[in-house]
Amino acid sequence: MLGTLGQLAQRLGGRAIGDDTFEVSRVAAIDDADSQTLTFATTPAYLEEALKSRAGAVLVEEALLSPELTGQLRKPLVAVPNARVALAALLHTFERPRKTGPFRHPSACVEGDAVVGPDVYIGPNAVVSAGARIGARTVLEAGSYVGAQATIGADALLHPHSAVLDGCTVGDRAILHSGSVIGSDGFGYVFIDGKFENIPQVGNVSIGNDVEIGANTCVDRAQTGSTQIGDGTKIDNLCQIGHNCRIGKHCGIAAQAGLAGSTILGDYVLVGGKAGFSGHLTVGSRAKIGGGSQVWKDVPEGAFYSGVPARPHEQQMRREVMIRNLAKLVARVDALEKR
Repeated sequence: MLGTLGQLAQRLGGRAIGDDTFEVSRVAAIDDADSQTLTFATTPAYLEEALKSRAGAVLVEEALLSPELTGQLRKPLVAVPNARVALAALLHTFERPRKTGPFRHPSACVEGDAVVGPDVYIGPNAVVSAGARIGARTVLEAGSYVGAQATIGADALLHPHSAVLDGCTVGDRAILHSGSVIGSDGFGYVFIDGKFENIPQVGNVSIGNDVEIGANTCVDRAQTGSTQIGDGTKIDNLCQIGHNCRIGKHCGIAAQAGLAGSTILGDYVLVGGKAGFSGHLTVGSRAKIGGGSQVWKDVPEGAFYSGVPARPHEQQMRREVMIRNLAKLVARVDALEKR
């Protein structure tokens, strides 16, 4: 049991409405709820569905409540200022405990001149190469790889089979999910005498503090200098960050987005899934890029761009309306021509 509704409300800084003695056994989405479940709602539509569901109680934002609604309650509620923040706090209760050191599995390979900080956990078949440095309390899960002269900060977590290649740096509290590769060669070639010749990629990748890199995401090392990812940025699964890209602080990049080389994102930029960037362009701080967009030129600070090619979102919406009306327009022209 997680506790009574009243206890949860107190823990989350909210208030219980209705039966505050209701015992909550689990938290679940609306379609997975049962009579002992606390479900959650962040929009009016979700709230209506939650109140009709089998859930025993609902976590809801204060802004969604009205006197009429609370006057005819169908279920007890926990009202909080921000339901997503409260939900995150609740779900921390269910997190699997993180591995702790000091521990080094017998099958792990740590080369002699590597520097390993206190209380580091090194799992089965993990590799720490020559000259690498691992910060205190970092966890290297099974099969993770840290290349020569690479640096991992304190309290970082490398999930199984993630890789930080030679000379790259990863900051404190960073999380690298399984299959992510930091420091793969940038896509650099020159066409000579009818064939591609490789341009050596001699730079590295520099990742800041509190960064999270999703599963099977690749961040290419720079041709020269550093590919950079700023503090607090979160990158989803299956993304591609090309060589010499510079991503600012606290950006969010959703799955399957791809940044060609030398793309620059400012701070607090949000990028929707499957968005593509043609490279050698700049997206200003706090800009938003819609999912599936293709960005071919610079985007101003604070702008919202979408579409193919990406343009200001309002323009894109007007264009979509015009395209949907084309069939009617063609029919009217045909009718006029026949007359």
